[in-house]
Amino acid sequence: MELQVYPGKQEAAEALAEQLSEWAREGSVEHLALSGGSTPEILFDTLAEDYWFRLPWKEMQFYWGDERCVPPDDPQSNFRMTREHLFDPLPIPDKHIHRIRGEANPESEAQRYADLLKKQLPAENGLPRFDLVILGMGDDGHTASVFPHEAHLWDSPELCAVANHPDTGQQRVTLTGGIINNAARIVFLVTGAAKAGRVAEIVGQQGAGGNYPAGRVAPRDGRLIWILDEAAAAGLPPEMW
Repeated sequence: MELQVYPGKQEAAEALAEQLSEWAREGSVEHLALSGGSTPEILFDTLAEDYWFRLPWKEMQFYWGDERCVPPDDPQSNFRMTREHLFDPLPIPDKHIHRIRGEANPESEAQRYADLLKKQLPAENGLPRFDLVILGMGDDGHTASVFPHEAHLWDSPELCAVANHPDTGQQRVTLTGGIINNAARIVFLVTGAAKAGRVAEIVGQQGAGGNYPAGRVAPRDGRLIWILDEAAAAGLPPEMW
């Protein structure tokens, strides 16, 4: 695991944007799985405003780690947020944007998306392989849409599963642990003081990390990078960062 800590949310987003541009120059990031949430929104704005000329946007293929089961124009849609903050300002062909259809039947969509990943992605270790998966982490230690109360979904033999939000019951389609851990690179982008306790447990390995889905992210033969701001890293021992 590689740990990077930056003063604030903007600096963390800029650091990931810079590394993404470096990987793109190397030709090692064609297939990307994106996450939703407020922190990726900052990342997408940074990429669209400051990196529009530095990445081969027309050559990259975009996917999602999870999606809420809502229409693509719904304010809760991860796709809508990404489209508004990243895709609309950039010259990305529609055929390179592979959204999870939140408006479809969840079970059918999980199977359709799994089939799409098998078709689109190169295979490694008997599974489709992303070049990069960007993940966030909730206050409860969930990642993608695998929540602690449904942690068994992480070990599903299927590439995609239907998850349920523990409070609202909202259904979501999510990638599962096998395909996430098969990625060449996995980057957590986590910011804010509300996440500090979980970061300390998972990144600081204070005993309970494996109880959370985010603590079960362990690339099979790839890189794992945690990018934090100082607020999220506050619970870690100073010598770690």
